[in-house]
Amino acid sequence: MQVRYRYRLYPSAGQQQALARAFGCARVVYNDCLRVRDEAYAAGEKISDAEVQRRVITLAKATPERAKLAEVASVALVQACQDARRAYKNWFDSLTGRRKGPKIRHPKPRRKHGRQSIRLTRNGFALHRERLYVAKVGDITVGWSRDLPFVPSSVTVIRDPDGRYYASFVVQREATPLPDCDREVGIDLGLTSLVVTSDGETVANPRFYRAAQRRLRRAQRVLSRRLEGSANRARARHRVAVLHRQVRDARLDHAHKTALRLVRDNQAVYAEDLCVSGLARTRLAKSVADAGWSQLLRCIQEKAARYGRTFAKVGRFEPTSQVCSACGVKDGPKPLSVRQWTCAACGTIHDRDVNAARNILALGRRERLNACGTGVRPSLMVAAGAEAGTRRSAA
Repeated sequence: MQVRYRYRLYPSAGQQQALARAFGCARVVYNDCLRVRDEAYAAGEKISDAEVQRRVITLAKATPERAKLAEVASVALVQACQDARRAYKNWFDSLTGRRKGPKIRHPKPRRKHGRQSIRLTRNGFALHRERLYVAKVGDITVGWSRDLPFVPSSVTVIRDPDGRYYASFVVQREATPLPDCDREVGIDLGLTSLVVTSDGETVANPRFYRAAQRRLRRAQRVLSRRLEGSANRARARHRVAVLHRQVRDARLDHAHKTALRLVRDNQAVYAEDLCVSGLARTRLAKSVADAGWSQLLRCIQEKAARYGRTFAKVGRFEPTSQVCSACGVKDGPKPLSVRQWTCAACGTIHDRDVNAARNILALGRRERLNACGTGVRPSLMVAAGAEAGTRRSAA
């Protein structure tokens, strides 16, 4: 399985300038690829990937406005072309229906501000003891927080808006299954409690953005009052970026710890396939985004694959909050203000979230235990001689 290991980088002032040049050139090549493909599509021209790369890199280096491309490692520019090709292919496959899932919009050009990155394959970087060598940048100091299990196949050098640099290595490693256990759990995601399990356990919703909202509001107010292009505005922008990074890192750390505990303690974890993008367009958009449901489910899925556990999602249209988990009677929809209800058929008093988690567990088990993924068709057998056959005429 492929996993990522991310480490902090500490480039010098000269290396930061070289990385900024590489980020800018990779961004220009990516945007040029999109422009060339759009023009070819509008003109009805079929253009190959090699021709696109020749136009935006090889021929562009000979022009005065793109002469700086020669100062950057070519592997970073080639990978930018590959990123544009993949984005364009995903868009076309989504239009034609070859790509399943929600529709993908036309790829957007990369911007100068915000998160910057370049990707390098094995011929563009090397590991030298405590440093990372990047082509045409030099040896960059790395904060090794842990050892790499194997030789990485590629690395992505990232610059966050707050000025921090990171190296994200892609490594192939073997899965490390945990000892089997006989416990399975269904989880219901919510806003009051982030996770409610079928056993009645709850994980509180920390609301990291809400907790930092006052500081963010003050920092953004200070930023709006600073003069464009001034050093004070640059410092104010950096302060806002730092606060956003702290919120983002705290939410990700909480998601990893919650996912690891669920996967370690249970052989199978079942969750509901929520439409988070649709919920993010409602009046609860800020709370839904702050909870980070998609991030949590992604962490659970990755850790389940790594540790040999089972993770599955049940359909989003299943009435998990309307069905009694004790007798199976559907009691109809209920507003969000109703947190407890009594089943009219069996008289069981249900907590809304715990009942939904138990129904999710039952649905997940039903799908997993349905033939256990094996074929159910009976094997072929030799027909007995006494069975009826085709009537033949006498010779």
